[in-house]
Amino acid sequence: DVQLQASGGGLVQPGGSLRLSCAASGFSFRSHSMGWFRQAPGKEREFVAFITWDGTITYYRDSVKGRFTISRDNPKNTMYLQMNSLNTEDTAEYYCAARRGGTYSDRQSYNWWGQGTLVTVSS
Repeated sequence: DVQLQASGGGLVQPGGSLRLSCAASGFSFRSHSMGWFRQAPGKEREFVAFITWDGTITYYRDSVKGRFTISRDNPKNTMYLQMNSLNTEDTAEYYCAARRGGTYSDRQSYNWWGQGTLVTVSS
């Protein structure tokens, strides 16, 4: 079975940092580009970051550029999201997903999803 296990969320003060992890199993992780999405309460799920299968190309939503860094370790079947300078607008459930094709920022381009990890930025 395909599994994407996101972890690393928690409560952090504004300006703080967190690193999310996404452990993949049940499919060829090294063959798939991957993405991070997030969903705040009452809002739609939105694209956060994307990384190609080999990690050479990354994309970010504008509001996280310069603060978030997506990366992956193919031998470990794991993807990461380093989040720095967090602010209250980053509060959301964060999901990792495996892309099957199509536009990298479109939820419909991803066929496998993890369960989410909650990030709360609050003083």
